[in-house]
Order: sequence, then structure tokens, then C-alpha cells
Amino acid sequence: MAEGKELYLQRRQDPSLKLFVVLSKAYRAVADQVALDIRNHGLNTTDFGVMELLYHRGEQPLQKIGDKILLASGSITYVVDKLEKKGYVKRTPCPNDRRITYASITNDGEALLNQIFPEHWRQIEAITAGLDDHEKEQMIPLLKKLGTYADTFSES
Repeated sequence: MAEGKELYLQRRQDPSLKLFVVLSKAYRAVADQVALDIRNHGLNTTDFGVMELLYHRGEQPLQKIGDKILLASGSITYVVDKLEKKGYVKRTPCPNDRRITYASITNDGEALLNQIFPEHWRQIEAITAGLDDHEKEQMIPLLKKLGTYADTFSES
């Protein structure tokens, strides 16, 4: 019993678990508000993520989209199918490799994001206004460092 209590006291002084809980809650609170904003524009976060990637980065191989927006490859086909039916995204086969298909944003998709994005950006600014610009700048490299380190565990 004393051994367990000693271990508990040692771990209580380690901020790792508290950091994880606080980071998780903060992420969920911010992500929920961003998702609500996106839904108010008639899209879901996955559709918006694919469209935003294509809008900002241009044509992308379907196989690479999932990696860039953290979506399973099987889901990409479904999302691109939906966006294609709405006229927001189009597929183009690679002329040199039949295994590769590219997705790109259409003029209608670009027009929609041109309409949505300024308000979406303002909403993200409002959601993150709990921190001043200096605090945001301080957090960016720290969170990148944490994420990069955490990714090393999946490389083993």
C-alpha cells in the first residue's frame, strides 16, 4: 500500500497527465466551435478540410489528401464523391500513371470558399481570442514540438 501511495505522489508532481487532459479539453472546445461555424455554412468539417486543402494547395493526388487532413483513405473517396456531386471538386486522371487520380477544386468550390473563408477566419480569431497574439506565437512552436515528438512513437 505504501509503495502505491509513493508512486501516486511521484506521478502527482509530474504535469504530463494534467497537460494531456487540459490539451484535450482545449482542443475539443476549440474544434467544437470551429465545427459549428463550418456547419453554419452548410458543410461538415471533413468536406471543408478537403476543399480548404485544394483551395490553398491546388490539385492533390487522392492518395495524399488523407495524410494531409488526417482522414482514412477509404473515406477520401466518399468525401470526394459527395463534393464532386455538388460541383465543388473534380477528379482528373494522371496522364502518366493510371493508379493516380488528382482532385482539384472547381470554380464553384472556389467561389464558395471565397464566400465562406473570411467569416470563418474571423470566427477562428474570435474563438482563440482568449489568448493574445504573443501567447499564440509562444504556443505554436511548443505544440509543434509536442506533436513532432509524439509522432516518433508511431514510427517504431
